[in-house]
Amino acid sequence: MGKLRKMLGKADSPYIVSLMRAIETQSKVTITNWCIDYTEEHILPVFEKECPDDARPRMALDAARRWMAGEVKLPEVKNIILNECHAAARELEKTPAAQAAARACGQAAACFHTPTHSLGLAFYGAAAIAYDRVGVNEKPDVYDKIAAEECAKMKDALLAVSVENEPDPAKIKWNC
Repeated sequence: MGKLRKMLGKADSPYIVSLMRAIETQSKVTITNWCIDYTEEHILPVFEKECPDDARPRMALDAARRWMAGEVKLPEVKNIILNECHAAARELEKTPAAQAAARACGQAAACFHTPTHSLGLAFYGAAAIAYDRVGVNEKPDVYDKIAAEECAKMKDALLAVSVENEPDPAKIKWNC
């Protein structure tokens, strides 16, 4: 394999475009809850397997939930996401699966503020799953296949909690 990719997938990949279209139909609250729930169930365990004593990504997800419940202020949550969760990721250059998982946690936690961060869950989450499953020495098509499968699971999870005919869908400009 060439240079290790920190993210898997591309904005114009059919599975990413399909996920984006599903995200666009939902409210910010639904998007955020889906991102956090999916991350806690599927991505956070990748991080915690490698770093069982590091609670920073979990703290970021919890802080986002607490903000949504009106229990904490935005600056506190942003500090936890930016200065704790993303710091954990920066420290893990030699552990690609855990690093990608920490980044996915930070992106998922940030959805409450900016729903476009939901794509960070897709890109980094797919990398975390792939590197955890097959390591870092596979051919690009192996990673692309895993990314497509993981994004399909993410979309299925979103559709399972989607509000049909959502009256207040998030206004999203993808900028990608």
